[in-house]
Amino acid sequence: MSYSTLSGATRVIAIIGDPIAQVKSPANVTRMLNERGHDTVVIPIEVPPRDVDGFIRGLSLAKNCDSILVTIPHKFATYAHCATASDRADFLGSVSILRRNADGGWHGEMLDGLGMLGGIKSQGGDPNGKRTLLIGAGGAGSAIALALLEAGASHLAIHDADATRRDTLIARLKARFDARVSVGSADPTGFGMVVNATPMGMRPGDPFPVEVEKLAPEAFAACVITAPLVSPWIEAARARGCKTSVGVDMFTAEMSLMIDFLVGEG
Repeated sequence: MSYSTLSGATRVIAIIGDPIAQVKSPANVTRMLNERGHDTVVIPIEVPPRDVDGFIRGLSLAKNCDSILVTIPHKFATYAHCATASDRADFLGSVSILRRNADGGWHGEMLDGLGMLGGIKSQGGDPNGKRTLLIGAGGAGSAIALALLEAGASHLAIHDADATRRDTLIARLKARFDARVSVGSADPTGFGMVVNATPMGMRPGDPFPVEVEKLAPEAFAACVITAPLVSPWIEAARARGCKTSVGVDMFTAEMSLMIDFLVGEG
């Protein structure tokens, strides 16, 4: 889409987060929707957590806004605004994307877990049969946890600085996966796959999400961060000989799922 084609007939999709400058999707989603014949533009909007409920209520009044893409830290809060949701989103209580129902209400879906799984597989990784350590139990982390277990991880240990959030996720997963889920730590010893689902590494001086010096060279390391393209801990994991996937791999895998959902085919 160019400025010359933008008009009052153009449909609008908002992408919300705090911060928002790191997101890569607005131009790509706009381009892919345009290529499929949709006159649509994706607009990034920074919304602080205290204002997200009021923002979504206000945005819901805009008749030309068809969808909302959701990034950190709004994935749990946004779920509360869904009139309907997928089984996956209902189980997790969080969403990464919304589209309008015929009556104007919002339908929610959570695609982050499937995106991470696709990104891992695109780089030769596979959680099936592996003891896996997940760092982060937020919106993306919760979705990734479910996807890893559904993909056959033999055991999933979850570590999060927020013990309440961690334990809430573990309790939810144990109801479905029982003993395959446990509390983890920053020590990756004994794990064949390690996944970072936190923002650690986005800011200069951030600590590593795990004790990288304890990573086994044969372990697979994955990360949700897209900026920088290769997070410092992934660089360190590569230096130890680990195969890896980065946030852009996850984003690329998730993109086609997002487009299908936005046009009502997913």
